[in-house]
Amino acid sequence: MAQLTAGDTAPDFTLPDQSGNPVSLSTLREGAEHGVVVYFYPRAETPGCTKEACDFRDSLEGWREAGYAVVGISPDPPAAQARFAEKQSLPFPLLSDPDHAVMQAWGAWGEKKNYGRTTIGTIRSTVVVGTDGRVILGLYNVRATGHVDRLRRELGIVS
Repeated sequence: MAQLTAGDTAPDFTLPDQSGNPVSLSTLREGAEHGVVVYFYPRAETPGCTKEACDFRDSLEGWREAGYAVVGISPDPPAAQARFAEKQSLPFPLLSDPDHAVMQAWGAWGEKKNYGRTTIGTIRSTVVVGTDGRVILGLYNVRATGHVDRLRRELGIVS
């Protein structure tokens, strides 16, 4: 599927979190005042993914104060997500999408360049979804470092 842009309806999903409990986008939206930050990352416990997750962790209070929930999605199984969450003290859900169905529906799975090689995999992306289910902002092929600060600036969230 094509990448999501502002105004698109975000496809709903239900995926297992790091404890194996089902988490749906609709439930996350209901619990947030302004919306949900859904970020897609390639693999738990790799340097870039750890940097990005820790940036979200370190700024989570600001996200909550601004009315946003944060959720990460990767193809890792729940057990790997649980190890990652525990090791990095990540206080938000990490969801498992091993068959890439949600990533494909959200435009976060496909061809990408990695160290000069073309591969198929998770495209590091973040999509912000409003409480009405519409996309507020979609960012694709983002860098792990500095991404969270850029996202906050684009949404007008100051810390």
